[in-house]
Amino acid sequence: MFKENDLVMYGKTGVCRVLKIGTPDFAVGDSNQNSSKKLYYFLEPLYHSGTFYAPIDAAQIALRPVISGRKAKSLISDIEGMDYETFSTTSIQQLSQHYQSMMDSHTCEDLLSMVKSIFAKGIEAEKNNKKLGQIDKRYMKMAGELLFGELASALGKEKEDVEKMVFDKLEATFA
Repeated sequence: MFKENDLVMYGKTGVCRVLKIGTPDFAVGDSNQNSSKKLYYFLEPLYHSGTFYAPIDAAQIALRPVISGRKAKSLISDIEGMDYETFSTTSIQQLSQHYQSMMDSHTCEDLLSMVKSIFAKGIEAEKNNKKLGQIDKRYMKMAGELLFGELASALGKEKEDVEKMVFDKLEATFA
């Protein structure tokens, strides 16, 4: 169970701060008699506006602690040696499913591997005077948002600074 002020990764929303634990107003008036006793995390995204409510007892919700600063440093320093697979197909649906399965793992390792893979694909496309496809660009952006937000939170840095660090490492890897 998380505590107030803990930083957590919440599904595709990204890094959130646990504001409090309690029963939101919408649950109190529910016809389900147990709803008034059901506890929720009140989550505030760090990089977006709004508040989200995640039931404490819902196992299907992707909610985990933000990685440690040590783990974040290790991931960034190991980018060059990290395994990755450039996934190519003529089927937009297969490509989307491949990237979505990596996103659904909700791990920094998979997100970083995906970013590295798409980065390598972009370099290869550029060498052949082509452009990276829209699906690749979309998933690069989504994975980057989650990854850079979590790494920045873990390291106590700005998201843009972490993004630059990662892309500098990637450029050095493929230089």
